Amino acid sequence: MSRIGRKPIQTPEGVSLTLGRDGIKISGAKGELSYGIPEELTVSQNEGMVQVSKKVSTHDAQKLYGMFARTISNGFLGVSKGWSKTLALIGTGYRARVEGESLVLALGYSHPVKFDPPEGISFAVAENKVTVSGIDKHLVGQIAANIRFARPPEPYQGKGVRYENEYVRRKAGKSAKVGVK
Repeated sequence: MSRIGRKPIQTPEGVSLTLGRDGIKISGAKGELSYGIPEELTVSQNEGMVQVSKKVSTHDAQKLYGMFARTISNGFLGVSKGWSKTLALIGTGYRARVEGESLVLALGYSHPVKFDPPEGISFAVAENKVTVSGIDKHLVGQIAANIRFARPPEPYQGKGVRYENEYVRRKAGKSAKVGVK
């Protein structure tokens, strides 16, 4: 049973929520987000509080209940403060630069890897660290995962693209065979 969905969500200062027939629109200082309301749920608003409730008591409604409440809460934080993920490039010759809006990475391939940001996403590069910023938490995380997928960290030397505080478990390699005489 979802305890997250049951709690009312406080609307932050400077953020407005507009309810429509088919969805909600959250707007704030950094931008505007819109989400469709699942047909199993209802969203109500009164005195600066937003409440998500189930129309029917089905398994699908139970699964969506807490998730949609968190989506609204993350939308509030996104339009007021924004979301960001930082990726570190570890390896000799691994570099990143921003050309216009696009991110260009040199990751040891014969060609540079280029990422064009979707609307609402921006890139920043400082000291071989790439910061992906935006107002939509899901989109920021997906773009950061796509960048990491271009050259994931490998376990022997630790080279690759990783999240800023990610721990990569290192393997010993073939020189560390045990029991060889």
